[in-house]
Amino acid sequence: MNGILGQLHFKAAAQYLVPSLIHGLGVVLEATFFGFILATIAGIFIAIGRLYGWKPIKIFLYGFLEVIRGTPLLVQLVYIYYVVPLIIDLIAAMLGYKVDAQIKPLTAGIVGLGINYGCYMSEVIRAGLLSIDKGQTEAALVLGFGRYEALFRIIMPQALRSIIPSLGNYLVMMIKDTSLLAYVAVNELLLRTQTFASQTFYTIEAYTYLAIAYLIISVPLSHCVKFIEYKLSSSNR
Repeated sequence: MNGILGQLHFKAAAQYLVPSLIHGLGVVLEATFFGFILATIAGIFIAIGRLYGWKPIKIFLYGFLEVIRGTPLLVQLVYIYYVVPLIIDLIAAMLGYKVDAQIKPLTAGIVGLGINYGCYMSEVIRAGLLSIDKGQTEAALVLGFGRYEALFRIIMPQALRSIIPSLGNYLVMMIKDTSLLAYVAVNELLLRTQTFASQTFYTIEAYTYLAIAYLIISVPLSHCVKFIEYKLSSSNR
């Protein structure tokens, strides 16, 4: 056992890999921050569209949700990064234009995370909206509020209060799913680790540090989400 452990080079790996992972952490946080904002906005509008939109909009959103929930996030990321630019080029060519559309890797990652998580979060948001007594909407309309004014000023704040813990859990999941961005050339933690491991053959050391890096990010955040959930549940008693 001591002989095997003696062949590992955690100290040497840390000297070169850890600084790179610290830089990669910035990419992860950027992708998570903007991806989560996009997902929240998309989730809200999808939920509202399914609840209050015209029938064609409801049908379209239902079909869109089925497509997103029925395909893996990795496939969606690859499709946005590789296929969408080709579709744009094809449409432009049909219209008589020649373009060379490209999507930056990080942009594709943020859009992919935002759309995927937005679809899942929309169901949570929709459930939160449905949990609010309809009498509050009727009372707001009687008081002179418009339908959407009542929704955003009275119903939505109460719904968001009840679904914040669930949204927090999605945030933690999104941080871990940023590892998939390596497959669309985003230089985040996983891609940096793969590059280091292939160059040095410190495979055990490299991926151990990668796992530790994700634990350092996700575990404290998970406890923060639990703390917020506890505070909200205590205030509702």
